Amino acid sequence: MIRKIEQVLELAKGKQATIAVVAAEEESVLQAVADARREGLADFVLFGPQAQIAAKLRGLGEEPGNYPLKDCSSPVQAAHAAARLVSEGGAHTLMKGNIKTGSLLKVLLESQYSFRTGNTMSLCGVFEVPTLDRLLIITDPGMVIAPTLEQKVDLVRNAVQLAHALQNPEPRVGVIAAVEVVNPKMPATLDAAVLATMNLRHQLDGCIVDGPFALDNVVSLEAAKHKGIESPVAGKADILLMPDIEAGNILYKALVFLANARAATTILGGSVPLIVTSRADSSETKMFSIALNVALGGVQA
Repeated sequence: MIRKIEQVLELAKGKQATIAVVAAEEESVLQAVADARREGLADFVLFGPQAQIAAKLRGLGEEPGNYPLKDCSSPVQAAHAAARLVSEGGAHTLMKGNIKTGSLLKVLLESQYSFRTGNTMSLCGVFEVPTLDRLLIITDPGMVIAPTLEQKVDLVRNAVQLAHALQNPEPRVGVIAAVEVVNPKMPATLDAAVLATMNLRHQLDGCIVDGPFALDNVVSLEAAKHKGIESPVAGKADILLMPDIEAGNILYKALVFLANARAATTILGGSVPLIVTSRADSSETKMFSIALNVALGGVQA
């Protein structure tokens, strides 16, 4: 089982992936691309203002001739051109650069590009937290605003696919709420109970699901024991299913900016995994996200 985020680099090497980068003029994206290319993780096709991208590559000590540059007059034009390349098989996946996530997804979800599968597309973050002995997957910190029960089923399945790709054959999924007991007035606890039952009845396979849990009870055995919680997931969760985007996003940022976690992200649920990072993410996070998505390879919904 992969326990350090740098180990993802080894999973990605040798897959000979090609990645289409949309609006590639963003400097932290280009730095991540350059680092990934030096690590032998992938080749890249860069879409955007050609002269600006070439100048920034030179500023990073890179030779622009090593990267196919496709001149595009706007981020949306770049998104269409990159999506077309992926849909035609000229690239394995796509990476977000200097374009709003909503604008990129609007293009990708057009029927002509066949990214949509009918399943819920969701963002998964993978974190190496200094105080934990394992990688932690969080969903969904950036896409699905207020997931329904049906969407939460897809979110769990997407995160479990990711855990399997990280060589965790049976990840423990903790369904997070404010409390660890079922309360009819708190919908997140009801959803947690249903998801746990679905897992017991083999409607959610390849994992162990339990909940509801307050956050401390899935990451700390001591906290779980103190509250008398007995569960194979208590204190040992590999995946945290958050109740909504606010909780997921706050935890994501807290881990990175307060707990010094190293991170990588992917969007799953479409025809191919997508590299959609935040503008606030470091070039290291973006490079690890490249490696993660290359390692996912042929994972599909």
